[in-house]
Amino acid sequence: MRRHSSKHSLHTLTELNITPMLDLVFVLLIIFMITTPLIENSMDLVVPKSSTAAGAANPAETFNISIDKNNVLKINNDVVTPEDLESRLAASRQEKADTAVVVRPHFELPIQKFIAVMDILQRVGITKVGVMTLKDDPKKGEGAR
Repeated sequence: MRRHSSKHSLHTLTELNITPMLDLVFVLLIIFMITTPLIENSMDLVVPKSSTAAGAANPAETFNISIDKNNVLKINNDVVTPEDLESRLAASRQEKADTAVVVRPHFELPIQKFIAVMDILQRVGITKVGVMTLKDDPKKGEGAR
């Protein structure tokens, strides 16, 4: 009876064992697959708050631009064309650099019409822009209009 095995005690590894590395890669893949949707859905817009209204624009000096569902533009209740709107806002911007504008779009207005007004504001260089909305009423389903 032999006490020693016939195998050599020293031998070289001819293959690399990648099983632990694959396990790690799959665990990381699962972690990223679970956390990515959570990150995308948690991006809420947090609006800054102010305890005083000193920084707010004076309503008498603010331009109110309203757009109805038929794409009729009004600036402070005067009907204007997009070209007139741009020229009036440009003239006001030259007089006062911090001109403020509040845009009141109709809730059925196509988004492209709203974007066209926002493009006019950007071309003129007006940076103080607000969008007027109404608080959503959960009892009515569609919201208060």
